[in-house]
Amino acid sequence: MKSSVTTATQQPKQPAKRSLTVKGETQRPEQSTPQGEHDHFFWTYTEEPHRTRRQAIIKAHPEVTKLCGPEPLTKYVVAFVVSLQVFCAYLLRDKPFLSWPTFLTAYIIGATSNQNLFLAIHEISHNLAFRSPLANRVFAVFANLPIGIPYSASFRPYHLTHHKSLGVDGLDTDLPTAFEALFLDSVGGKAFFCTFQILFYALRPMFVYQLPLTKIHLFNVVAQLVFDYALVQLIGGKALGYMILSSFLAGSLHPCAGHFIAEHYVFEKPSKDAMNAANKIPIPETYSYYGVLNFFTYNVGLHNEHHDFPAVPWTRLPKLNKIAHEFYDDLPTHKSWVNVIWQFIWDKDVSLWCRVKREEGGRRVGGGNGWNEEDLGHNEKKGPIPGVL
Repeated sequence: MKSSVTTATQQPKQPAKRSLTVKGETQRPEQSTPQGEHDHFFWTYTEEPHRTRRQAIIKAHPEVTKLCGPEPLTKYVVAFVVSLQVFCAYLLRDKPFLSWPTFLTAYIIGATSNQNLFLAIHEISHNLAFRSPLANRVFAVFANLPIGIPYSASFRPYHLTHHKSLGVDGLDTDLPTAFEALFLDSVGGKAFFCTFQILFYALRPMFVYQLPLTKIHLFNVVAQLVFDYALVQLIGGKALGYMILSSFLAGSLHPCAGHFIAEHYVFEKPSKDAMNAANKIPIPETYSYYGVLNFFTYNVGLHNEHHDFPAVPWTRLPKLNKIAHEFYDDLPTHKSWVNVIWQFIWDKDVSLWCRVKREEGGRRVGGGNGWNEEDLGHNEKKGPIPGVL
């Protein structure tokens, strides 16, 4: 089956004298695998690539650090989308919940809008809506309202840990578990995963490790319950049903949902040479997409750029790519998120096993001792810290 991944060369390369430092990659030996013969992830013993590339880009193009900082436009986009969802719920108040008008509106407008809000919360988690960390926390709760279920407060520490601990087993909750990979390793299983992937991403973190509850978690829950109650009382129960249906479809078989899989799954089967640690051939573990759906998703498709510079907001990621294009031109990319979902389901060589994992490195963010400035990616006197979260 034709791959959705395009590469300029057989193996991605970096500019001369700016290449990533790679100590060697290989699959994890069977004898040291907790899951034994059932573990078929791509195990590596190298540092994740983004920190190394970030340092090289800053050295070659120091002006990229000026791209860091909040984007004022974000709050206006979020306010518009939240208002749009409330307006749609109002217009559908007299329509049967199980009807084509409700379903099509939820799929075309609602799912696209709530996917936009998912990624607004992702953006806000990096302190890129306001300079004040507290303002970002509160605004994320506001962006959460049309989603119907409180999750913004929990998403942030899990997501920042994903950045700090990319691929680290037991820390990166974006990684599927061996249980998921084993029991969903079929066309039907992968189709089930794609249909219900929003539930996997919502529930999986709690099975990996649990976060301590904080005041912002309580605020998130109370604000969401008050909004949901007001929605039901003022518009009707169908309004809340529309919001939750929109959230489900946003993480199901929807074009924008392709980004969940496109970002870190390995679609090109590594060669035997790449599996030999002695050859020191890296296996790409982050993929970008430069298509039109970025318009609706805060440029999340520019995912290598985002992981390299989490403090650069969505509006400036294209400029980052333009300035440091020599670092990105030869990295593998996806041309279509729709094709990503299609290939993931039907290609026998692509499955939940196709993720790069590492045993060590990284750290957990928000472990109960409060946030520090590095975790926040923000310094009250100097503003966002280039290269951190």
